[in-house]
Amino acid sequence: MTAEDVLKELRELRAGDLPTHGGRTLAYVYDSGLSEVDELGAAAHALASSANGLDPTAFPSLLRMENDLVGTAARLLGGTADTVGSVTSGGTESCMLAVLAARDARPDVSSPSIVLPTTAHAAFHKAAHFFGVRVVSVPVDPVSFRAVPEAMAAAVDDSTVLVVASAPSYAHGVLDPIPEIAASLDGVRFHVDACIGGWVLPYLGLGPFGFDVPGVTSVSVDLHKYAYCPKGVSVLLHADAGLRRSQYFASADWPGYTMLNTTLQSTRSGGPLAAAWAVVRHVGEEGYRELASAAREAAVEIRAGIEALDGLRVLGDPVSTLLAFTVADGAGFDLFTVADEMRERGWYVQPQFAHESSPANLHLTVTAANRGSEKDFLADLGASVVAAREAGPVVVDPQVAEFVAALDPATLTPEQFAGLLAAAGLGGDAGLPTRMAEINALLATAPGPLRERLLLEFLGALYTASRVPLDAISRLLYKVIATD
Repeated sequence: MTAEDVLKELRELRAGDLPTHGGRTLAYVYDSGLSEVDELGAAAHALASSANGLDPTAFPSLLRMENDLVGTAARLLGGTADTVGSVTSGGTESCMLAVLAARDARPDVSSPSIVLPTTAHAAFHKAAHFFGVRVVSVPVDPVSFRAVPEAMAAAVDDSTVLVVASAPSYAHGVLDPIPEIAASLDGVRFHVDACIGGWVLPYLGLGPFGFDVPGVTSVSVDLHKYAYCPKGVSVLLHADAGLRRSQYFASADWPGYTMLNTTLQSTRSGGPLAAAWAVVRHVGEEGYRELASAAREAAVEIRAGIEALDGLRVLGDPVSTLLAFTVADGAGFDLFTVADEMRERGWYVQPQFAHESSPANLHLTVTAANRGSEKDFLADLGASVVAAREAGPVVVDPQVAEFVAALDPATLTPEQFAGLLAAAGLGGDAGLPTRMAEINALLATAPGPLRERLLLEFLGALYTASRVPLDAISRLLYKVIATD
């Protein structure tokens, strides 16, 4: 194929994706609304994409840019001259490395554990799974959804290698009481997950939550979120080099070069690093302050509009640019239908299933690009609520619900999975239903472990394109269920 034909096909493929600009996709993407930022990031990415971050002595430009980004992040988050860090591929890698560093710094602990509020990002559960660490989940306040310092402190014991809190939490956008939690710990490592808020909260004057809080030993912040850099770039900061040392890996036990890794990756393209470095330098302190204010103002206006709509309520007290809302008691309509209606009107809002005291809700990640379109969003949300109320509650077929209830996630067979696809209308050549509320309602009946197993089966089917209706499975997985 010619280069032109390949790019033409790529454009056609991309036409089926959610829009990444214009503020209509309120999850997954972060839009500054500044076209020159995207152009600069793409150009810088192209200049450095062939450079390899595996060896900083071979590509000193990447070393310089990484140190510059780490220094900028450290200054923003209350770091000192001792603060060090690493650029990673994203928030999940940063969080995983924080857990790895804490575990490997305590070889004396035979069964290490990490203490998390139940609202902590799933990346920490992934880290625990990968690194053989036990998770101690601590319930949050059932109304505010904030971590409870006394409960967090009570969960710490001799096996605890790391305590985690969020600034803010992804699900509800609330800020955990970082200083109070830190004050209750006695020498235990304390990681603040500021992946989604670290480049916003300081510009809004919210905190403290970083290294300006005594006891905070590491902080993660994503630049591909509210620093509006191309994906995927995150920074993991440690209070000093001693805390970072156990994050590194080295191996001379083979006949090749001595492998030295600062992150989970070995070969790393210089493209994302250079793109982030260029965007951060271009936007600057004042630019980020303006972008943070625009996003916050949009979130405040959207929140007020949601609270004014009959039948909806905002969960907790979101302090920055994220929020979640649910159906008020007795409202008489289905929230997942609201999501369907918003999708038909050109908006993507992210469904989140019920978990402990948090009811099923719709998540919004508000960015600077949403400033100015709040009235349009709220008008369409109001119309979607009216349509959902007219449609009435979604009722799961009792036979289908019974089928789901009988499934055992530990012994789920391909035949049972195929039966579930058929029950959901996704078997054979049926394709994807245009309305997703019924599928969401069906998945909501499944306990967490079963939902995990079903999604893993969906994922396996997704990456076996010759055997399944790819568009149906991919849309179901990424537009309805995915919550990262």
